[in-house]
Amino acid sequence: MTRILIINGGHQFAHSPGLFNKTLLNEDVNYFNGLDEYEIKTTQVDEAYDTLGEVEKLKWADVIIYHTPVWWFQIPFKFKEYLDKVLTEGHQKGIYHSDGRTRKNPAINYGTGGQLNGRKYLLTTSWNAPQEAFEWKGEFFDQTSVDKGVLFGFHKMNQFIGLEHLDSLHFHDMEKNADVPKELSRYKSFLNHHFKKELIAQ
Repeated sequence: MTRILIINGGHQFAHSPGLFNKTLLNEDVNYFNGLDEYEIKTTQVDEAYDTLGEVEKLKWADVIIYHTPVWWFQIPFKFKEYLDKVLTEGHQKGIYHSDGRTRKNPAINYGTGGQLNGRKYLLTTSWNAPQEAFEWKGEFFDQTSVDKGVLFGFHKMNQFIGLEHLDSLHFHDMEKNADVPKELSRYKSFLNHHFKKELIAQ
């Protein structure tokens, strides 16, 4: 049985109620509860959590699904706090043992001390920015993708603890022109592609 941990990094703040990312988490719960071969656990960063318990969840999971909005070109502050607390708690407790270097030769092997090797993660992000802002010449993000630009550090964080990036799905223009049913349909196809691959052959 494959073990799935779903982390919702969204939360309410100012004019953002955090509803879309909570909806994605609910979609996950309904989806995986309908498949016998998966076991799931969930975390919502705006609810109380025990840091050591979250370390154990990360160690338990075969696949982690992260959902996060992007605010001011960063992940939300409660999500960042969650990661800071939980990953630091996981030092020499199964998340990472060191930064991977040795005192004998400190110039090499940085970022190789992770202990979650063999596990994978998926990422979704939601944006006010339209997709064209990343893809069109002369637009704001200089034709740099979400994963290679704004979220580069997030992916390196996961690599540092030993996780392998499986895939990403980004939802654009969600503040002014959201078509939620369309985006949820995209997300269902994304899940089917990774977790119900027999559907692809039909």
